[in-house]
Order: sequence, then C-alpha cells, then structure tokens
Amino acid sequence: MRKIFISLFTALGLLSACGQQKYENVDVDAFAKIIDSADVVLLDVRTPAEYAEGHIEGALNIDQALDDFLQQVRQHVDKSKCVAVYCRSGKRSANAANRLTAEGYRVVNLLGGILAWQKAEMPVSADSYEIDRFTTNSGKTVKIIALRHASLRLQYDGKEIQIDPVAELNGRTVDYGRMPKADYIFVTHEHHDHFDKSTIAQLTNEQTRLITNRRCADMLGSGTVMANGDALQLADDIKVEAVPAYNTTEGHLQFHPKGRDNGYVLTVDGLRIYIAGDTEDVPEMAQLHDIDVAFLPCNQPYTMTPEQLIRAARTIRPKVLFPYHKGQTDLSAVPEQLKTDGIDVRIRQY
Repeated sequence: MRKIFISLFTALGLLSACGQQKYENVDVDAFAKIIDSADVVLLDVRTPAEYAEGHIEGALNIDQALDDFLQQVRQHVDKSKCVAVYCRSGKRSANAANRLTAEGYRVVNLLGGILAWQKAEMPVSADSYEIDRFTTNSGKTVKIIALRHASLRLQYDGKEIQIDPVAELNGRTVDYGRMPKADYIFVTHEHHDHFDKSTIAQLTNEQTRLITNRRCADMLGSGTVMANGDALQLADDIKVEAVPAYNTTEGHLQFHPKGRDNGYVLTVDGLRIYIAGDTEDVPEMAQLHDIDVAFLPCNQPYTMTPEQLIRAARTIRPKVLFPYHKGQTDLSAVPEQLKTDGIDVRIRQY
C-alpha cells in the first residue's frame, strides 16, 4: 500500500507534502484524490458549529483554536498517517498545518478551504458521521462509518453493508433514507437498540442479503439464519462467521443468554473485522485470530466494564479497536492503557 500511496503523491507532484517535514497547499482536485486513501486522516479544524453546518464527508473535527488541539490530535491521529487539513478559507488550516508539521505529522492543506471545495461543486455532508478507512489485501478500501450506538455502515468495492441498523434511539436519529439500499444487513439480536424492523425494510430491496440469528429471522419472517459457529461465503471476497455473544456476570445472564445472539467476524478481501454485538469478555474470544479491526461493547449492566473491555482487547489483540455501544461510559483512559499492547484505540460517536 505504501508504494501505491507514494506513487499517487509523485504523480501529483506532492511527495514533499506527505513525505517530508513540510506541508504544502493543494487544490481541490488534488485534495479529493489524496483523501480517498486509507493512509490519510481528513481533519476539519473549524468550530463544531461550522462543522455541523456542512463538512467534507468522513472528516474528523478538532477545532484548532482549542487549548488542547494538539493533545486531541495525538489521541486520534497516528503519525503513520498523512493529515489532510482544511478550514473555511485556508487560513486556520494553514496555522494548524504549521503546528502539526512541527509535531512530526505529514500534512497537506486544502487551498481555499471548504469554500473552494463547494465552489468546485464537490459534495458536502451535514451528517456528523466519522469515517475510518482500511486497506484490504488487494489494495481496495473499506470505509467504516460510525452511525450511532451499535449501528455502523461499511462500504467496500461498491457494496453497502449495514450492521444493526436502528433509525432512532434516545432522541438521536440516523437518516437511512439518504443511504443506498444495502447489499448485506447483519443483525446480532432482537433488542430495540439493535433490531429495527422498519429500518431493515427501508434498506432492503430484491438483492439485499439479510443475515440474523434465529429470533430475529422469526420476527421478520425472512432472513438467512446463522447460529454460533456457522460460516457463510457471501461472495468470492466476503466471508462471515457467527460467534458467541452473551453475558457471564451473575444477575446479568438474562440480558443476553448464551447461544441466542450473534457476534460476527467479517473477512473482506483479507481484512478481518470483528463486530462483537452485546457480550462480555467470553472465553470463546480466545479462539479469534488475526483480527484487524474489532468493535467491542462497553456499558454495564448489559455488556462489558472498561476492565473487561481491556481484558478482551488483550485476548483478541486487534490492530484497531473501536469501543462501541458505550452509552455514558467514560473510556478516556482506555487508549493509554492499551498503548503498550500495540492496539490503536479509536473513540468514535457510538
């Protein structure tokens, strides 16, 4: 992937921008090509209010005026990534680019900011969804879009994959009507924060493949049923395995009894993604190997404590960990606690 990345910047005449300790201003066309790489973090350095009004899809928002701006960047952005930075017109992002370059980051800055982006009629999103990009074995990109709570959306090679799609929860909504029909929908279990019959119907057409546990299939009257231990080859480059998800703490066993619910391991062109569903740190996690990306839940009494989350992460040893289904749980200390384990912990809006 690094050779492809370097070739891209060489072709654009931008190798100095993301290969040396000097940032460079780039125009809209070049910026658009750069941010489509999994090796790039897109950073919007405007205020949250500006960001909410409209931003480039997938941008992480950290206001450059914050006292802890650099601290937040260090927490969320690995120095192995190139940072593509923008603001309204280019002035604040240039300031941020200078500061980031001094910190050792490789940086490119959008000349003219989002105003130039909009003038060129490039797409702007008003949805504050964070997007993480990962590269598969053959160099394709998997985009993982953080929706809400336990709902996430994956895009890969023109395919749309939805996990536990729920339109409304605790007064927060996801507008699935603006999304394409899904090629695959995975549902872990029937609780209302994971199973939304109307949203599933909204995302479904004749080509959609719906994969659920037995309970959800019975409630829907359709779907491919997977039990713990089952595996399906959905396409030449997409495989799914259903894995156990259940409670182990006395007094909590009724929430997610053993054998009823599913977690899923998706293998997408060699990239292995573990979506745990609602579970505690069950012993079967020791059987999971070569996990690239893991989604682990953390909110008691229904799933894991932060201590269980850390223990599960050290058992699975994913390259990247997303704590999700976290409610009001304070997970601010988790990235530092797992840093020595070589696990990249990313806190998103789940």
